Amino acid sequence: MENIDWQKKLFDSLSFPTLILSLDMKVVAANIRFLQKYTYNKEQIVGKKCYEVLYGLKMPCEEVSCPLLKVIKTRKGTSSTNKTKGNNGDDIYEDRVCSPIFNDKGDVSYILVSIRDITNIKLLEIEFHRSRDFLENIINSSVSAIIVADMRGVILFMNESARKLFGYTTKIAVGNSIAEYLYTPGGARSIMKKLRSRRYGGVGKLYTTNMTIITSSGKKVPVEMNASIIYENGKEIATMGIYNDLRPKIEIEKKLREAERIKLTQSNKMASLGQLAAGVAHEINNPLSGILIDASLILEELENDNPLKEDIKNIIDDTNRCKDIVKNLLAYSRQVEIKEETLDMNSVIEQAFSLLKNHALLQNITIKKEFSDGMLLFKGDKNQLIQVFTNMIINSAHAIKDTGTIIMKTDRDKSKGKIYVEISDTGCGIPENVLPKIFDLFFTTKEEGKGTGLGLGTVQGIIEKHGGKIKVKETSPKGTTFQISLPLFTVSRNTLV
Repeated sequence: MENIDWQKKLFDSLSFPTLILSLDMKVVAANIRFLQKYTYNKEQIVGKKCYEVLYGLKMPCEEVSCPLLKVIKTRKGTSSTNKTKGNNGDDIYEDRVCSPIFNDKGDVSYILVSIRDITNIKLLEIEFHRSRDFLENIINSSVSAIIVADMRGVILFMNESARKLFGYTTKIAVGNSIAEYLYTPGGARSIMKKLRSRRYGGVGKLYTTNMTIITSSGKKVPVEMNASIIYENGKEIATMGIYNDLRPKIEIEKKLREAERIKLTQSNKMASLGQLAAGVAHEINNPLSGILIDASLILEELENDNPLKEDIKNIIDDTNRCKDIVKNLLAYSRQVEIKEETLDMNSVIEQAFSLLKNHALLQNITIKKEFSDGMLLFKGDKNQLIQVFTNMIINSAHAIKDTGTIIMKTDRDKSKGKIYVEISDTGCGIPENVLPKIFDLFFTTKEEGKGTGLGLGTVQGIIEKHGGKIKVKETSPKGTTFQISLPLFTVSRNTLV
């Protein structure tokens, strides 16, 4: 019968690279798997110190960190994970298990070192932790509050937004059975009932629903919530809730409602004021016409040297001024109907300048016209639009104290179907506290008796009646630019002139 060295056979048949070390840390034996893996032969390593073979060191490990000394001292096996570099420079992770070998007396006589390559497992573990950390970062970065709880109501996870919303600033909430206390009485049961029903998004899902939560201080907060059940092998193991605080939204809606109420109230007041203005204007118009006719007849009858002649002229001037105020009141109250026709914007502005060519205010002012070369056709009332630009030019002239420049610029945007007119001046600008009021009825910065406060209000009324808008594009102590936009005339719905 063949005499077999079973100990050697068993040692070489081990599937992991293995060494046997003496108590003085020298290599006594190495199995075939070790020699093959690390390309050694027995003569190269037998008798060498373990730290030379295993770690490539010239000096022994520190006593505190040496696993072999720990085995000798405790008489128990130990393991450690070691990271090294492979031939190609990649990281290699090894699990080194050190086990004591006892003699017949029960003393440790040798140490068995088994080396297992755990690189694949370790890389999977690193990737798992990286993915988990990345997912946690995403969840923690969410502006929505997110809570995960097991089926007993024990909270497993709360992101930072959830802590702020529910008032838990530390990790005290996690691991405590407090999920049911996050809701008003019966709230948690109601959520679970809906989650298990098909009616609210399908079994296991709860689409957006409004509800009330309870913070750690007992405060009730309205929220918008989505929820889902987390399953494992078809079994319910946890629930997840996503919450958004509705208080900012409710506050905005409240402010919008209040703004709409104020706007409606103001609109009703302005409508009443417009009706009153129209009534007053109509009532005043007839006696003013009578005064103007009578005064004109008297003026014709008076001799040139009559001392009353100057007084009559003043009466006529003041009466004409009153008629202008009446006309502005009618325009502001929108009682003047639009006589619509197809107009060219450049032509309308030229006519406004023509009416003002001899106006005293414009004598020391340079007028620049930067008109678009294209046709700027639109539908509107020529007389009312001339009134608009006359008013705007005079306003710009008033803003210029001595000498200065008024620039009139026209352009169009075919893609938006708009005509743009910009009136710029080098005047004193509009003070910040005045800017919000410039289109208000009866607001004026002119001296008493020199302004009615109907100018820009009338302009805005006419522009809006033509489907347009007027705004202050920019203003500063160096001047102001107003921008007027009006609809560009369309031949058809899809073709712009």
